[in-house]
Amino acid sequence: MEGDKEGSAEPALRLAAVERRYRQGDGHLEILRGTDLAIYPGEMVALVAPSGTGKSTLLHVAGLLERPDGGEVFLGGRPTSSMNDAGRTRMRREEIGFVYQFHYLLPEFSAAENVVMPQMIKGLARGEAMRRAGELLTFLGLGQRLAHRPGELSGGEQQRVAIARAVANAPRLLLADEPTGNLDPKTAGHVFSTLISLVRASGLAALIATHNLDLAGRMDRRLTLEGGMVVELD
Repeated sequence: MEGDKEGSAEPALRLAAVERRYRQGDGHLEILRGTDLAIYPGEMVALVAPSGTGKSTLLHVAGLLERPDGGEVFLGGRPTSSMNDAGRTRMRREEIGFVYQFHYLLPEFSAAENVVMPQMIKGLARGEAMRRAGELLTFLGLGQRLAHRPGELSGGEQQRVAIARAVANAPRLLLADEPTGNLDPKTAGHVFSTLISLVRASGLAALIATHNLDLAGRMDRRLTLEGGMVVELD
């Protein structure tokens, strides 16, 4: 599958020989060792690995939250290692969407307002941002909940608002860390179905860390981390 995509599209995300280590006492703890990875537009990739193997580190490096100690991170073909902090922040805001296990919605604002906010930070007029928020939330099955605050929504609804917020600025890449980890199996399946629909409809690339093997099985590819390197499953 990856070979076919290589001939037709630039990877949305590419990690080339990425290294990441942390100081530990008098030495270093190596987390990522020459990691290579490519994810293409419209592709959903599961990252399935035990805790402590570097999943969060990989997501942080891919999301430009941490700088690698070696190698390169490309977004849409653009190298990022030489960017200053302002440039990395701008690319993170415009090119990457994040979804976490907890929704982190602002409790005093409505569902629509939570989705409007990142768009206005980017510079979109409030009216246009509100229109897009309505479209996204309706697509995710929340058209009747636009004015509800997070405390008035179920866990699954809150997480769908978080997904809408993550893609509000039409990012190139979606990174998700256990996005259904706080939900019961039925709700998790429903939320994940809406996420799949959104990825397919928008053509963004998605890297999703999950312990849920059933959800991982619904994605295009499954990866794990072994010895600090990405390994394809199946």
